[in-house]
Amino acid sequence: MVLCVAVGEDNVPFIQLGDHQLRLDLEDLDETYKERAKNELRETPEVVENALRQFRELIIGEPGLHLPLDDDKFLTKFLRPFKFYPEIAFKVLKKFYNFKLKHPKYGLNVTPNNVRHVFDTEVFVFLPTRTPSGSRIVIINPGTKWNPKLVSVQDIFKAIMVAIEIAMMEPKTQVGGVQVILNMEGFTLSHVCQFSPMVAKLIVDWVQECAPIRLKGLHIINQSIFFNMVYTIFKPFIGERLKRKIYFHGSNENSLCDQICAEALPESLGGTGTMLDYPGKLLSDMLFYYQDIFEEINTYCYLKEKTSTAE
Repeated sequence: MVLCVAVGEDNVPFIQLGDHQLRLDLEDLDETYKERAKNELRETPEVVENALRQFRELIIGEPGLHLPLDDDKFLTKFLRPFKFYPEIAFKVLKKFYNFKLKHPKYGLNVTPNNVRHVFDTEVFVFLPTRTPSGSRIVIINPGTKWNPKLVSVQDIFKAIMVAIEIAMMEPKTQVGGVQVILNMEGFTLSHVCQFSPMVAKLIVDWVQECAPIRLKGLHIINQSIFFNMVYTIFKPFIGERLKRKIYFHGSNENSLCDQICAEALPESLGGTGTMLDYPGKLLSDMLFYYQDIFEEINTYCYLKEKTSTAE
């Protein structure tokens, strides 16, 4: 079977992986997810209407912030992860865009095409399956798939930001969140040396302070002495809330399956899922269909004349 990116009748690109399809789920919530959003995120018409109104007022009052205020879907992707509490969402939104302004080499031109080489090499893999609670599953392979001589840590960071933007775009993921599997197999001293305390702090700050997503779990597998070395660099910057979401599984595949779901994981991770492996180039090809959307997203920003209220 030859794997390729196809486009369905709904004009959505996908990759057929056996019984499963890998695609971005950009459609509105179905009834199951609507009920979940109501129960977990307070998402009722009245709450949403009031939250959108207050959120717009807060953004209008923020100097120098250029956003599409007439786009309910755009605003909702910031509100939904924070249960439609506009003040909390606004606080994170300011950090999200202030980070991009303060760190342009990481935060500008964040598009799939700019980090295509990262996805080509399968450092990041999206599974076509979700957990029973609707979480998107992302595998990161910083050892076996990352060659620091060919891919800079700056590009790894940008790829993380692209992955987070994808999670933000998908209504299902806004509700169900993200489960990340960090596979440390093959991680070496040359990988450790890529991470200074400054870079480690930037990555951790972005994930735990700036990213408007529901991170449900960070699952670390196949860790070794070299992982312990890099974790020592990252650990001082990890807050208690993030620490509670980190799980260390080692080589215990049963532990990983218990936390996520065996049916949602491939056999290579101890699961019973029937999805096929696919080359990273196909993921790059599929994401390229959304390049225009990412380019538009990159026009939303703080203008340089913003005031200190964004801090």
